[in-house]
Amino acid sequence: MKPFQYARARTLVDAAQITAKDDAIPIAGGTNLLDLMKLQVETPDELADINRIGFGEIEDSDDGGLSIGALATNTATAVHLRVRSDYPVLARAILAGATQQLRNKATTGGNLCQRTRCYYFTNIDQPCNKREPGSGCGAIDGIAKLHAVLGTSSQCIATYPGDMAVALSALDAQVKIATPQGGERTVPVRDFHCLPGDTPWRENVLETGEIITAVTLPPPVSGTQIYRKVRERSSYAFALVSVAAIIELKDGKFSRADLAFGGLAHKPWHDPRITEALVGQVPSSELFDRAADILLEDARGFGENDFKIPLARRTLHAVLEQATEDAA
Repeated sequence: MKPFQYARARTLVDAAQITAKDDAIPIAGGTNLLDLMKLQVETPDELADINRIGFGEIEDSDDGGLSIGALATNTATAVHLRVRSDYPVLARAILAGATQQLRNKATTGGNLCQRTRCYYFTNIDQPCNKREPGSGCGAIDGIAKLHAVLGTSSQCIATYPGDMAVALSALDAQVKIATPQGGERTVPVRDFHCLPGDTPWRENVLETGEIITAVTLPPPVSGTQIYRKVRERSSYAFALVSVAAIIELKDGKFSRADLAFGGLAHKPWHDPRITEALVGQVPSSELFDRAADILLEDARGFGENDFKIPLARRTLHAVLEQATEDAA
């Protein structure tokens, strides 16, 4: 591991000043960052420990929603009474990821900012435009079993590995970000992560010195909340395909259908056209096929991951069927 300086930030201002430097990175739980540093994928000159700057609380918001501090652990979020009762899709998504020990350390902000587990990204002997711009994407003509089929580019086909953000996308959560100038901005989770395009090394919208302070959830809604994760083994594996869904039926028709997908793209995938196609319609196999056609309209496999396309179709079918049965 490359030697580095360590600084303990005690306030948000401290943290912003340290992370505004070149080659300085904030660290909270470190469950992703430390692994990447050991592999020499990440080689910061300085780490800014932000664990003492606050933002660890989970609190009711004025509009009836919920504010989850950026330094709240995944465990604290998953077991929180309001999360379990009002936002069960989030609790289920968190519990579907990693181990209990990692969830005890991993934080809300860090989870959003975790980097891909692409084999070529984590192996410094392999080409990766995300790690070394201009070196190429080894996965396109290589081992691509876990890789993206939506939103890819000629520069990168990596996937975003997390579960929590998929549920947050279905819930239409918002990310609060403190700027180094002392201000604050809010970004929808659905817009927080970036597709690779020609800049695959840019994974989210954070600018230098910016720090996530909280994620806010809207007031709870009625209906069925589902998180289905398809993986090669039942524990401690990343999603091949995952679906987070908030579904409600009234008078035998869909009145709400908010869905987000994991394992398919460089970011949690949300397509509002799917909601438009479902709402107001009577559940049927033909309708589910239409929703899947919309989801996979531009899907492209790269050999080893071709199976993800029919798998995503079947998984979406299964989620919509489950929601229909639950509402009956």
